[in-house]
Amino acid sequence: MKTDKNLYTLIMAGGIGSRFWPLSRTGFPKQFHDILGTGRTLLQMTFDRVRQVCPPENILVVTNARYADLVLKQLPELGPEQVLREPYMRNTAPCIAYGTFKVLSKNPNALFLVAPSDHLILDQKEFNDIISVATKRALDSDDLITLGIQPSRPDTGYGYIQHTELKTPSDARVRKVKTFTEKPDIKLAEQFIESGDFCWNAGIFLWKGSTISRAFDKHLHDMYVAFSEGNAVYNTPEEAKFLEKTFAECDSISIDFGILEKAANVSVVLSDFGWSDLGTWGSLYAQMQHDKQGNAVVGEDAILQNASGNIINLPKGKLGVVRGLKDYIVVESDGVLLICPKADEQEIRNIVNDIRITRGEKFV
Repeated sequence: MKTDKNLYTLIMAGGIGSRFWPLSRTGFPKQFHDILGTGRTLLQMTFDRVRQVCPPENILVVTNARYADLVLKQLPELGPEQVLREPYMRNTAPCIAYGTFKVLSKNPNALFLVAPSDHLILDQKEFNDIISVATKRALDSDDLITLGIQPSRPDTGYGYIQHTELKTPSDARVRKVKTFTEKPDIKLAEQFIESGDFCWNAGIFLWKGSTISRAFDKHLHDMYVAFSEGNAVYNTPEEAKFLEKTFAECDSISIDFGILEKAANVSVVLSDFGWSDLGTWGSLYAQMQHDKQGNAVVGEDAILQNASGNIINLPKGKLGVVRGLKDYIVVESDGVLLICPKADEQEIRNIVNDIRITRGEKFV
């Protein structure tokens, strides 16, 4: 696939992935794990994917400073200057602002593909095609483009996008965004599916640098001013000092809430390329091979007796016997054992917060 020399990819790799606890921990988050058993971590799989649509030298990984060495170890193809180090975790809007203004300071014609580091996409060819469609829309308009996934079920763990037809679409898959809804209850999710004009929000974006810059100016003006002030120091030894001050003073806010839900110029490209955000153990279970009893197992020494529908993840060399369990999550990692019904997986984040309060940072 021919790539545009002005296209840059920002891979966002600074999250902790607390819903994948205890495998995903503050010191070693899920994007750095080979959780699918493919021989490549989620970060490496993301890099492999985007290098087919973007020049490798234009791929930037934005991550917390503590993970920079881990990124370079897993992606030796990158130069140190391609790893953007955030001094503090401040959600996706500051992450994107940093990468955007840093690149625009040297290439004002830049386009940006923004992608999480921990998603699964099975159909590379379809992904490439969708990126081509989104790129054309971004170049032909001043729209902010998001990718929407055709929903297969009324899932309450995803954000939803309501869309309407464009007046003059160049491709029927490109629609105008009407509303965003974050994680509806099951009744509302069912109504969304029945209506036929909702899709899942994949959290993957494409836009011109000039377009997203103006959006920051309009909707997150203080953040726009803060990161614009770095134009003189980006790509110089003074950058780290500037970032320390800027991120310390920056609000923690998502790009969805800070800009996309407020902007009128948002389009969505309806996509179907085998996507999962792998946000929970349940979403991972859906992507794994199952035995005859419906168990999905990672680990060579798991013994299952009268057990069905479970997801089990054990470290190498650890023997585990699971008897009489149905539809459970059983995970051991680095001295922590989790046994939890799959139906309660959305509570894992709360469990982690409770442990942080009662036991400190050691186990999270």
